Amino acid sequence: MTDNNDAQSYEDMLQEDISGFYASPLRFVLYAFEWDKPPLVNFGGPDQWQIDIMRSIERQVLENKFDGSNPVPAVREAVASGHGIGKSALTAWLILWLMSTRPHAKGVVTANTSDQLKTKTWAELGKWRKRCITGHWFEYNNTKGNMNLYHKAYQESWRCDAQTCREENSEAFAGNHAADSSSFYIFDEASAIPEKIWEVAQGGMTDGEPFWFAFGNPTRNYGAFRECFRKFRKRWRCRKIDSRDVRITNKQFLNELVEDNGEESDLVKVRVRGEFPAQSDEQYVSEAVVLAAMNREPPDERHSPLIGGIDFGRGSDPTVIRWRRGRDAVTVPPAYFSERDSMKLAAKISAYLDGMYANPLTIPDKIFGDGGGLGGPIIDRLNQLGYEVMEVNSAWGADNERHYANKRAEMAARSKDWLSTGSLSDNEVLKEDLCADQVVEHTKDLLLMMSKKELIRILGRSPDDGDAHKLTFAYYVAPKSALNELMNNKRGQVRTNDNQHETGLGFRPSGEANKVRVS
Repeated sequence: MTDNNDAQSYEDMLQEDISGFYASPLRFVLYAFEWDKPPLVNFGGPDQWQIDIMRSIERQVLENKFDGSNPVPAVREAVASGHGIGKSALTAWLILWLMSTRPHAKGVVTANTSDQLKTKTWAELGKWRKRCITGHWFEYNNTKGNMNLYHKAYQESWRCDAQTCREENSEAFAGNHAADSSSFYIFDEASAIPEKIWEVAQGGMTDGEPFWFAFGNPTRNYGAFRECFRKFRKRWRCRKIDSRDVRITNKQFLNELVEDNGEESDLVKVRVRGEFPAQSDEQYVSEAVVLAAMNREPPDERHSPLIGGIDFGRGSDPTVIRWRRGRDAVTVPPAYFSERDSMKLAAKISAYLDGMYANPLTIPDKIFGDGGGLGGPIIDRLNQLGYEVMEVNSAWGADNERHYANKRAEMAARSKDWLSTGSLSDNEVLKEDLCADQVVEHTKDLLLMMSKKELIRILGRSPDDGDAHKLTFAYYVAPKSALNELMNNKRGQVRTNDNQHETGLGFRPSGEANKVRVS
């Protein structure tokens, strides 16, 4: 009887102590593990970067002052790092802290692959749970199809589940609500977790005291994890960890990587410095190339034809018109239209074009419009009104069928070639659109780009700015001097030699013979 009373007294004291760490994961970690005994005596305790994150979490919890009823802002931490810094250990500590200090907390943990999830992320939790002073409160499972941690007395309402990140498993991430407690998500190797999973996880941030942690090597320069550090930086506490600054990493191996590949190589950026690469493996256009074009002064292209590209928005996305005069895509600014009704949109575009034609400096020489979806009828209407917009469909065959799978790929290639000397307006959305383009494998060795539907999934919106710019490369448009020569000599066709490149506003890809027809 005395033993039972002693055990109960111990549990009461333990629970009281643990409740005191509600706001502080760091104090919990220092209390919950025997750092002065084997095997942890040689571990040295949490590293400085782990301490910094846990202190950041504490500050956010204290600021939020969750009262157990009214929802508070989510605590969000994103960490991009090199290899071997101890992300899995921190993940285990955060799970055990949240589960121990918040009755009826509910969490979901995922990783980039099922193997990473089972053998590393979730296995690490099992190891630290055995060492944790509150580990006996929870049942831990790590078998095929059954990876979970739950309170022994509240299996359904107080638990954390490991879920694979396949898109078809997205429903497993929905409904993770804990209105009077904390729901939490932990994404390991977050760069490779599909956009759909990120999208569904947003639903768990709507009530209670939510937490969201995203850790990983920054292997991709696009996607939701990248946007934590860019577009959504104001929502996340972001940090980049250089593996060389972490106590437990293999410094000799890291230094060899730097010595063999160079400090500025993408391999070192991703695997050592925790920096996003200049160009991902599948990425077609690097951010550095686009930024160079945006920092380049526009050249004098007054004798080059002015070409417009119209990409028609769908849903909440705008319709965009972009202009390019030779290597100058800056001087004539873009136009944006939010009108959803097709005929009203056609009327607004026609009014805008009237203004362009009224100014001798902005009279268009050619306008290409995306004919996919709702674009076809609007282009028809604009042509009825006399504006001569040429329909282009990205699925059409390329001019050069030996190199490009379709017109979309050909326009992307021409745009990429142009970026090495062209001048772009400084526009963050345009940069994201152009850098999001990805190459897809093709059995005939033709360049094939990722579909617009897939890009919309990655970006969370339609890449209309980028597509409007690329439409200006749909077909070759002769420079004005060439057109004058055609008219003077009454010839119906001009051929250019295979070594000619861009002249004026028209685009001449190397290796192709282009024709200009004059009616």
